Amino acid sequence: MTKKIIVVAGGMGNLGGRIINALLNKGAEVRALVRSKSNKEKIIQLERIGAKVILLDMTNEQEISNACSGATCVVSALAGLDDVVIESQKVLLNGAILAGVPRFIPSDYSLDFTKFKDGENRNLDLRRDFHKYLDTASISATSIFNGAFMDMLTKEIPMIIFKKRLVLYWGNADHKMGFTTVDDTAMYTANVALDETTPRYLRIAGDQISPREISEVMNEVSGQKFRLLRTGGLGLLSGIIKITKIFSPGKTDLYPAWQGMQYMRNMMDDRATLNTIDNNRYVDMKWTTVKDLIAKLY
Repeated sequence: MTKKIIVVAGGMGNLGGRIINALLNKGAEVRALVRSKSNKEKIIQLERIGAKVILLDMTNEQEISNACSGATCVVSALAGLDDVVIESQKVLLNGAILAGVPRFIPSDYSLDFTKFKDGENRNLDLRRDFHKYLDTASISATSIFNGAFMDMLTKEIPMIIFKKRLVLYWGNADHKMGFTTVDDTAMYTANVALDETTPRYLRIAGDQISPREISEVMNEVSGQKFRLLRTGGLGLLSGIIKITKIFSPGKTDLYPAWQGMQYMRNMMDDRATLNTIDNNRYVDMKWTTVKDLIAKLY
C-alpha cells in the first residue's frame, strides 16, 4: 500500500515536531519544510526519526510547490506574528495549491476564535485575517480548535500557584474551560491530516474543567488544601490589559504579558464554551485530563 505523503511546515517547533512524530508512527511519509538557515541539530533530529527534510526558501512559492508534489495534505504549525501567520502561510498555501495538494491544515490550534470579534486578542485576530484569504482559496481546509494547551497550566498560565496553594481565576468559578495537551493535539492533527473526509472546523478538548474543579483536583492529587481565589471580573481584567499594553507594549513579541491576559479573558468568556466536541472522531485517541497532568507532578 502506498504511503500518504504529508508535508509539514513548522516542524522545528514543539507542536510541529510532535505532529511529524505522530504522522511517522502512523506510517505516513513526512516531508518537513525547513528554512535553509535552520538549526542543524534539529534538522538531524528530524531526519533521525524518519522525516524527509527539505531545505528551501519559505518565501518562494515554486520551491514550496516542488516540495509538495504528490502530497495529500499540507500541515502548517508555523508560529509568529503577521509576517508568519498571514504572509508566510499565504506563500505556503499558494505553493500547496500550485502543486495540486487537495487539503490544508492552518496553524490555528487555539480556542474557537470564530465566535470572537476583532480587537479582543491580537494573535487570534491574525489567524482570523488569514482565514479571509484561506476561505477564498481552491483547497479544502480544516482548522483544529483545541482550547488552550493543558501543559501550560503548570507553567506559563498563572492560574495554579503551587507554593501558595492557590487557584486563581477571573469571572465565574464554575465556567468550564477547554484544555488539550500538546501531545494530544499533535496526535489528533496527524489523524486529521490522514483523513480525507474532515469538515472545515474540528473542536477538541482533552478536558473541560472549571476553576473550582481545578482546585478540587489539586486538593485530591496533592493531599493539600488549595484555596480558590477570585482576582476580579472580566471587566477588571480588560482594564488591566489596556493599562499593561500602554506600559509594556510588546508589539513585536509573540507572547507579551498582555497577550496571555487576552487569552485568559477569552477562555473565561461564555463564547469559548464548547457545546459540541469532536473527540470521538478517531478511536485511537486517549485523552489526557487535568487530573492526569497534575498527577505526574506528585
